[in-house]
Amino acid sequence: MQFILYPLLLGVIIILQSTVLENVAIAGIKPDLVMLVVVFGSFFRGTRTGAFLGFTGGIVEDLFSGNYIGLNALAKMAAGYLAGAAGGRLYRENIPIATVVTFFTSLAGLMANYLLLLYLNITIDPLHALFSVALPVAAYTALLVPFVFRSIFRYIQVLSREL
Repeated sequence: MQFILYPLLLGVIIILQSTVLENVAIAGIKPDLVMLVVVFGSFFRGTRTGAFLGFTGGIVEDLFSGNYIGLNALAKMAAGYLAGAAGGRLYRENIPIATVVTFFTSLAGLMANYLLLLYLNITIDPLHALFSVALPVAAYTALLVPFVFRSIFRYIQVLSREL
């Protein structure tokens, strides 16, 4: 059931991200809701679920965008694994910890995306990639954590009881 639910949820989030979030973009920067779902899922459910969610979210995002199929999948899979590893070692019920984990794993995923683009011989100025894209997107995504943490935490607790 979860294998069907996650791709559907991620598809809805990608549609929301590409339509509604255009209105809340600040200087062209908008939060990465797919990364937020990946980080929360992996932070609470572990590295295996994190890698699965990251790959699934990334591949769905790649299929919607149509560019470089697999690029986001690999980057988000790495970020999901990192968030799952952090969730296994840190106190999960703490909002500031979840915010910091979201910031750093989002930043790691975006930098992995940048490195994969370099591997494809697509050169982007590293300072521009870091300061104009990666840091603002990671910060904007992390700023959403305090607003959605409690509801997602309750949902994951209910989901864990059902399993």
